[in-house]
Amino acid sequence: MNKITLAITATAFAFSSASMAADNQSDWPSSMTVGTASQGGTYYIYGSGWANLINQKLDTNIGAEITGGPMQNVSMVQMGEHDFGLVTLGPAREALEGKSPIMPGIEHDNVRAVFPMYPTIFHITALQSSEISSVDDLVGKRVGVGPAGGTNSVYFPRFFDLLGYDVDTLEGGAGDQTGQMQDGLLDAFAFGAGLPVSAVSQVEAQSAVNVFSYSEAEIDTIVEAYPEISTAVIPADTYNSMDEDLPTVSMWNFVVTSADMPESLVYEIVKTVMENNDAMQQIHRSAEETLPENYIHNTQIPFHPGAVRWFEENGYDIPEELEG
Repeated sequence: MNKITLAITATAFAFSSASMAADNQSDWPSSMTVGTASQGGTYYIYGSGWANLINQKLDTNIGAEITGGPMQNVSMVQMGEHDFGLVTLGPAREALEGKSPIMPGIEHDNVRAVFPMYPTIFHITALQSSEISSVDDLVGKRVGVGPAGGTNSVYFPRFFDLLGYDVDTLEGGAGDQTGQMQDGLLDAFAFGAGLPVSAVSQVEAQSAVNVFSYSEAEIDTIVEAYPEISTAVIPADTYNSMDEDLPTVSMWNFVVTSADMPESLVYEIVKTVMENNDAMQQIHRSAEETLPENYIHNTQIPFHPGAVRWFEENGYDIPEELEG
């Protein structure tokens, strides 16, 4: 084969590859949205950063939307109002079973898992001047639990009730509620997210705070009552206010999408995220857990076919019952 033939062949191959790539994207939406949560929480930082990364790598147009959090996000995906959503597995499981308070009685059967994010780590913050340093100190106090419809606004009241603590929980944005705590309008802020929570880091940069969680016995009670909850540890270097590791409880987060999302798009998104963990960690430290092996934490939500294809091509077996 002479040089001219080689050049023509190479050009034809390049043109064919480009055409295939263009055809591969022909059914991709021209613009998309991802539901996150309130500003000041990890979801908004992670979700907007993830959208920017995908836009840069795949030439898509995904915009991050401020929402009430996982419970709203899973319903917005089910209804087709958002293309992607960040969810914790507990609220997502309840929605799949038709137990969502936002859409009661409607089984969210159009929702599919895309990739694992990180575990939500539950913990509580109070100003040192309040002398609140344990969960039983919260009895009769006003405690912020994040946005309505978020994981925290659902699970912290459940935990308090389970443990027999009479706590007055109030809903609101993460950044707003830490500000209210500093102003004396709230006694504490109970929140779970990827670590560190930026709103907590910001308040401790201005005020002396106590960061605490449940006792060992309380953790055992919570884990026994809620199968979606796991034990966890907050490393001592997470916040300047901590001087030792803090045992607590956690719940895993996943990105979800609609079953109708093009398979090629979901495949390329999973490939991009799973093969660029360094870039993901530049978005938020919690993305150190955004690793393919953590797909095993999802045992409830069917995976999107595009996600199934990437995971199985790379040696990760998706259970047959979770192949969506």
